[in-house]
Amino acid sequence: MHAKAGDRIVIGGHRAGQPDRDCEVLEVRHENGEPPYLVRWGDTGNEDLFFPGPDASVVNYKDE
Repeated sequence: MHAKAGDRIVIGGHRAGQPDRDCEVLEVRHENGEPPYLVRWGDTGNEDLFFPGPDASVVNYKDE
């Protein structure tokens, strides 16, 4: 996975009826865009260091 500041990461719900979760990438820690990322979660506003799993996908800010 590769992302840049301003991108969103969307994580699909793990159970039926569970909503997707998303976060905004605030900072990329590696020059090549690989994790970990400093993110702000859309549902809580909390900022965390995030290592995305296989259920996550990047939405580039220019694609929206």
